[in-house]
Amino acid sequence: MAATNSMTSIESPKRSRLRRAGLLPYMLALPILLYEALFLLYPIYKGVESSFTKQTIGKAPVWIGLDNYRRLIQDENFWNSVQRTIVYMLAVIVVALSFGLGSALLLNRPFRGRSAARGVMTLPWAFPDVPTVLVFVWILNPNFGVANRMTSFLPFVADHPTWLNDPKLAMPIVVLITAWKGFPFYSLVILAALQTVPGDLAEAARVDGANKLQAFFAVTLPCITPTLLLLTVLAAIFSFKQFTIIFLLTGGGPSGATDTIVIRVYQTAFRFHNFPYAATIGVAGFVMVVTIALIFLAVQRRQELEVS
Repeated sequence: MAATNSMTSIESPKRSRLRRAGLLPYMLALPILLYEALFLLYPIYKGVESSFTKQTIGKAPVWIGLDNYRRLIQDENFWNSVQRTIVYMLAVIVVALSFGLGSALLLNRPFRGRSAARGVMTLPWAFPDVPTVLVFVWILNPNFGVANRMTSFLPFVADHPTWLNDPKLAMPIVVLITAWKGFPFYSLVILAALQTVPGDLAEAARVDGANKLQAFFAVTLPCITPTLLLLTVLAAIFSFKQFTIIFLLTGGGPSGATDTIVIRVYQTAFRFHNFPYAATIGVAGFVMVVTIALIFLAVQRRQELEVS
């Protein structure tokens, strides 16, 4: 009996250590979960709750059910914002990923100064949004900007473009600046994916008579397609929620040409002081982002199953 008690006393600390070791991952993850719940999940819940209310300045919110969503469905300005957001998002994805893929292919080739070129390429991504926008606002100034100085030498440009004040030019300019700001990140990720492509596969394609372009589409592109799909998801989310660049460049103008959903939420909340309806627009935008992400992830999952 004494021997049994001594064995139990020896095993008890060991079990206690094992129990603590099993709880350690959960204890380490607990601060992150608390942060997510406090600063992400709770604000999302309050936003959804606010979308079912109506508030008058100086009075408590009043529950009105789905009235805000009925108004949203009939709101022409909202659907125009959705259209502009989709156009902006697709344009940024195409431009940013195209430049990212092209620069990654160039930087994947050996040449003198490649490391320095990679470092210089990351500068647009490293610059904060506000200084970047201020520089471009100066460049695009219709009176003394560098852009008008350069276009004055073009024979087919008669007048000085107003750039950000032109409804036809504002959205393309915002797209280009957003893509310029973000493409280094995509380029570095694609470059890392290119360096994992087996060299013997490309060499085998060349032995079979394929040129460089054919080898790229037959070997390189299928190998990096999962990375491109992931970057497409990230680019869609980043562009969908982009606020700083659009707001500082155009504020949603001119004439609503760059009025995306995020700008519409800001204007509704802080210009028209209709916070419940702004929350309704935000909930609709959140649902759209989640839907887009799920579609891309389903496509990526399907491709992984086909490859395996």
